[in-house]
Amino acid sequence: MKVFLKVISYIFHPLFIPIAGTLAYFLITPKYSPIAIQGTTILPTFILTVIIPIIAYFILRNLGMAQSVFMSTVKERRYPLYIHIILLLFVIYKVIPNSNIVELHFYFIGLIISALTTLLLLVLKFKVSMHLMGMGSLLMFLVALSIHFEVNITLGLSIFTLLTGLVATSRLYLKSHTPIEIVIGLFIGLLSQLLTVRFWL
Repeated sequence: MKVFLKVISYIFHPLFIPIAGTLAYFLITPKYSPIAIQGTTILPTFILTVIIPIIAYFILRNLGMAQSVFMSTVKERRYPLYIHIILLLFVIYKVIPNSNIVELHFYFIGLIISALTTLLLLVLKFKVSMHLMGMGSLLMFLVALSIHFEVNITLGLSIFTLLTGLVATSRLYLKSHTPIEIVIGLFIGLLSQLLTVRFWL
């Protein structure tokens, strides 16, 4: 059971939330998107939000500033969060400007809001579950896309809700977070996306 839940924590690591939302958008949207447009959106987003953070993690680990990919302590989380926020800003201004794909643009703004909120709480010495923050962000984005495009993805939403519960279970079982850290992380993720919905829904 422990191995299974640890694998779940790796698969649904918050590192993959930005690219997951990007892929979900192109899968759900009924708008015609040429392959070239998809490629110039997905590939740079993947490089900026997955590849570069992984490289940055290994650099931080070699410098003794990170011990685990899960960033278990308050001190470990600060520099990865700084890097994460900067890279998300790059995505917003260079890859997905407001005039390009408005839904994705505000999805990433929501991700920045949640990351800044988490950073503020870290300054206050409070650690929240970034796994649940990411799952909450993606879940709310999927719900908003379903309403916006009037697409029935009830089955997908149901499965993803169950997966969110499974991720929460894994974080609790592995003693990575307390229940309050799980709940607050989920709440931050949901609310950050909800705040941006009014600008595009």
